[in-house]
Formats: sequence, C-alpha cells, structure tokens
Amino acid sequence: QVQLVESGGGLVQPGGSLTLSCAASGSIFSINAMGWYRQAPGKQRELVATITSGGRTNYADFVKGRFTISKDNAKNTVYLQMNSLKPEDTAVYYCDADVAHTLLSGTSRYWGQGTQVTVSS
Repeated sequence: QVQLVESGGGLVQPGGSLTLSCAASGSIFSINAMGWYRQAPGKQRELVATITSGGRTNYADFVKGRFTISKDNAKNTVYLQMNSLKPEDTAVYYCDADVAHTLLSGTSRYWGQGTQVTVSS
C-alpha cells in the first residue's frame, strides 16, 4: 500500500503564490509519474500538471507560465509552485502517483486526500 500526503494549501490573495508538496510513502519500488489535479465545487476533477520519472512535464493550458511542477526522487515527493494565483484557481488540489511495488509488477495509481487552495481577497 502507498500513502500520498499533500501539504501547503491555504488562503492566498489574488496574485499571490503557494507551494504544494506531496510525499509518497509505503510499498514503493519506483514511481513512473506523479501529478497534480484539482476539483472546484460543482466541477469535475481536472489535470493541472504531471511529471515523469525522467523529468518530462505536462501542463494544462490554464496554468502554463504560472505553475511549475518539480520532484525530488530521493524523497518520493512532488511539488507544485503556483504563482500569479487567480480566484478561479480555487479548488481542492490532489496529487497522484503511478507506483510499481516490485521490479516485475505492473503499476498502480494512488491519490492523496487533497489540500484546499483558496484564492480570495
């Protein structure tokens, strides 16, 4: 089993910044990719950004140039640096990880519990 624990959410004014962290722990042989998603009230969960084990990144158009995803492989941790935040960025942010438990096993996807980000004056 794998646990993902997010932190760093909170209340910030428009134009401000926040950094989210997500640490994975448990039965981990390797992590193929990690990502951040968000879900606003009344809306579906949507992709924010992903990063592979090799460092390849992918961003949703609405965060390009404002958010940066990064990772620390040694700590099994992914970060999301969020700048120039807008009220429409308000949502619960979830991280996920695509995890292999052994060398020969397939991968399983795990989700964190979510962290609230509120952008408001």
